[in-house]
Amino acid sequence: MRRDRVLLWVGLTILTACQSPTSKEVSIEVDDNVKAWSLGASDIRNELGDSVISLNAGEDLEFEFTVPVSGRYRISFDVSGTDSSRFWLEDYIYNIDGRSYNITGSIKPGQWDIPVLVDGCPLDTGAHQVRLHIEGGDVQLRSIGFELIQERMDSPSILTQSMEGEKWKLVWSDEFDGDGLPDTSKWSYNIGNWGWGNNEPQYYTADRIQNARQEDGVLVIEAHQNDMGQPWTSARLTTQGKVAFQYGKVEFRAKAPPGEGTWAAGWLLGEAYRDEISWPYCGEIDVLECVGYEINDTTGKGLNHATCHTRAYYFKQGNQIGSEIEVDSMFQAFHTYTIEWHPDRIDAYLDGEYYFTYDKNANELEWPFDKPQNIIINLAVGGGWGGAKGIDTSWDSHQFILDYVRVYQRVE
Repeated sequence: MRRDRVLLWVGLTILTACQSPTSKEVSIEVDDNVKAWSLGASDIRNELGDSVISLNAGEDLEFEFTVPVSGRYRISFDVSGTDSSRFWLEDYIYNIDGRSYNITGSIKPGQWDIPVLVDGCPLDTGAHQVRLHIEGGDVQLRSIGFELIQERMDSPSILTQSMEGEKWKLVWSDEFDGDGLPDTSKWSYNIGNWGWGNNEPQYYTADRIQNARQEDGVLVIEAHQNDMGQPWTSARLTTQGKVAFQYGKVEFRAKAPPGEGTWAAGWLLGEAYRDEISWPYCGEIDVLECVGYEINDTTGKGLNHATCHTRAYYFKQGNQIGSEIEVDSMFQAFHTYTIEWHPDRIDAYLDGEYYFTYDKNANELEWPFDKPQNIIINLAVGGGWGGAKGIDTSWDSHQFILDYVRVYQRVE
């Protein structure tokens, strides 16, 4: 592999919470002439006279930079290529687990001076060794830019629930009794279209009533096709940055949509999540998870999956531990999807009926669930599981409807 000095601009602009530029600009710790290396890369000039890197299909480009602020980033690529060209950016290329962390999804090149934008890419503070992969056809790269569009904030409130006693007491909930946008004292938005670790094509929006709204006592999360210049839009709400939970009874009452390509979920993700290398060390508890192709679009009979992902057991190793249960009328009627999270086990229930326990707790690789988790509710489209049988493009929209989300603790 040849090592070249190449002209690759890498910069970062910090935005405020409302996503308007400020005068503060923070430079990633690299020179304009980034030390990079690739297989067969050459320093040439394009038709505009600009210095570019030419990369052939099957080649890659590696470089390293330091991120000063943890959060979700917009990555812009000023790149040109053929109709068959695709590229993607891999983070933490020398990670100890030998995993491939795709933080952009597969991207088609654009035209010069019209950057290709990927939003929401998670990057933690510190050094990142990354690799740009080229597939399908040749590309010419002029620059890569990074903008912070959403700074990661610790949850200011951690609620630790007692699991001792005979009765349940409600400690936190959203009954969705308001109108309009979701309650921002309880929820924040995850935004972007970076693939979300599963090659999902939807763009998760923020503060957009078409994708997430309260009406008639419920929350509607709605996915739209061919919307905002995106193949799909939807919403993903999280308590991260507001409140995190440790132990207790967590309950989602919801209707899940049918249709090939839909992927509805109510779940928990570790407060320790910063970017993709955090997972699955931080832990994940799937309480309500269903894909549309498993739901009969006439009767509504389908499957719900409850799963716990840890470093010892997770789906990318193929050894995740979980269970599934049949559910009648999944999109016509509300059902209650519940876990009871104890200090040494997690039990899952459907409409009060027990069906699964996760109790692997020998060490922190099996049991990261002694630390706080955030609640997430979202409707994805496609992806590795949701799109396993394709995406039905005959529909314009689908709705994931929630009656409430509740957290309880036991009392005497």
